[in-house]
Amino acid sequence: MKNFRGDFEKIVKEVEKQIIGQNKIIKNLLIGIIAGGNVLMEGVPGLGKTVLVKTFAKVLDLPFSRIQFTPDLMPADIIGTEIVNKVDGDVTFCFQKGPIFSSLILADEINRATPKTQSALLEAMQEKTVSIGRKTYFLPDPFFVLATQNPLEMEGTYPLPEAQLDRFMFKLNITLPEKEDIFRIVDITVGRLKEPVIEKQISRERLLEMKEIAMRIPIASNIKEKVVRIMLETHPDRTSIKMVKDYVKCGVSIRGIQSMVAGAKVKALSEGRFHVSFEDIYDMAIISMCHRIFLNFKAMTDKIEKDYVIREILKKVK
Repeated sequence: MKNFRGDFEKIVKEVEKQIIGQNKIIKNLLIGIIAGGNVLMEGVPGLGKTVLVKTFAKVLDLPFSRIQFTPDLMPADIIGTEIVNKVDGDVTFCFQKGPIFSSLILADEINRATPKTQSALLEAMQEKTVSIGRKTYFLPDPFFVLATQNPLEMEGTYPLPEAQLDRFMFKLNITLPEKEDIFRIVDITVGRLKEPVIEKQISRERLLEMKEIAMRIPIASNIKEKVVRIMLETHPDRTSIKMVKDYVKCGVSIRGIQSMVAGAKVKALSEGRFHVSFEDIYDMAIISMCHRIFLNFKAMTDKIEKDYVIREILKKVK
C-alpha cells in the first residue's frame, strides 16, 4: 500500500511539471486511469486538455494515439479497414489497424464528429474489442479512452448520446488556473523558463498491478448501502427529495455507482488508507454522476445546475 501511494504521488508530481495549476484534475484523471475507466474532459479550447493527455502517455510509458474528431471523420478512420492485396493474381484481404489499437487514446474534440462516428468508439470503450466483418480483434491491455470536448454552447458541436456518455467513468470540467499559475505557464511556454523534461515513472505492468490492488480493497456494507441510496435518490420515481422530483428527468445508471466505488477505492489507496470512507464516495460522486443525470426543461428555466442537485442528494444521504 505504501508503494501504491508513493507511485501515485510520483506520477502526479511528474505530470505537474508540465500541467500547472490543475492538481485536482490530474489526480482525478489518474484515479480514472488506475481504475481502468474512460474519462471525458470538457472545457473551452486552450486550457491544456490535449497536453494533459499527452503528458500522461509519457509518464505512464503507454502506446499513444491521437484521433482528431472532425465532421468528416469516418468510423473506418478510427477502427481501421480491410484492404485488398493482389499477389500473383491471388486476391486476399488484410486488416489495416486504425489508431484505436493503442493503449492510451486521445479522442480530441469528440463532440465535433457526427453521431455515427462517435458510436464507433462504443464497442471499443466497453468491450475492449473491435469487430470488422465477422472477425473480432482484441485491443491492448491496458486500454483507455481519454476524450476532450468543447462546451455544447459552442458552434459545430454534436451532443454525445446517453449511451456513450454512460461509458465514461468520469467527466472532468477543466477551468482556468489561478492567476499565479497563469504567470508561470506564460514563463515556461513563451518566457524565460525552460520547457520541463517529462520522464517515465512506472511500467505498464506496474499500472496493471495497481489496478488489481485497488479492486481488492474492501468496502463496508454501510458504505455500499449509502452508495445504492445515492443512485436511487437520483430517480424521480424512487426518491423522497422534492428537488429531484421537480427537476430530474432521468437518474444515474448502475454504471454510475460502479464508477463511484471504483474511484473511491483508488482514492483511498492514494491517501494511504486500506478502507473506503464516505468522504471518498462524496469526492467521486459529482464526477461520476454529472454526465449520467439529466434534468428537465423546468430545471433549465429555473437555472438549476446538475452539481447543485447532486450535492443536495449527498446531503440527504450523508
